Amino acid sequence: MSSRTADIDFTFAREATVRTIVEALATSGWSLEEPLSYMINDNDLYDWQSTTNDHTGKVLALLDAPENAKYHVAVCVYHAQAGTGGQLLFFPHRTACSFSPTGTAAGLGDSGVYAARAAAGVMMVSYSTGVNRARRL
Repeated sequence: MSSRTADIDFTFAREATVRTIVEALATSGWSLEEPLSYMINDNDLYDWQSTTNDHTGKVLALLDAPENAKYHVAVCVYHAQAGTGGQLLFFPHRTACSFSPTGTAAGLGDSGVYAARAAAGVMMVSYSTGVNRARRL
C-alpha cells in the first residue's frame, strides 16, 4: 500500500497575517478546528499546541506577533460541508503558505477546490500537475 500526499502552495502579493487568511477562509465555510491546534516553529521541533476555540484571538495574535514573523507558524482548519480539513503552514514573513489536506483520499481534491475558492482574489496560487504554473484567482 502506498501513501500519497497533496499540498497546495499559496504565494501572497504582499505580507499577510494569519488572522487575515483565517478570516478570508471563514467566508467560504472554513473554521479553525476544535480543539484549536497551532504551532510556532521557534526551535525546529514543530511542537504543536492545542487549546479551546475561546482562545482564538490570543492564538492568532501570538502567531501574528512581530517576534514570530521569522518562524514558520501553522493552524489546523476544517470545512464542515466538505467534511475535511488540513494544516495551513505559513512561511517566515508571511508571503507564502502551504495547505496540507487531511482526511480520505477522496476528499483531497475537494479540499483544494474549497481552499482555492475561499482565497479567490486574495492570493496567487501555485500548483503542480507535472508542470509548475501560477495564476491569479
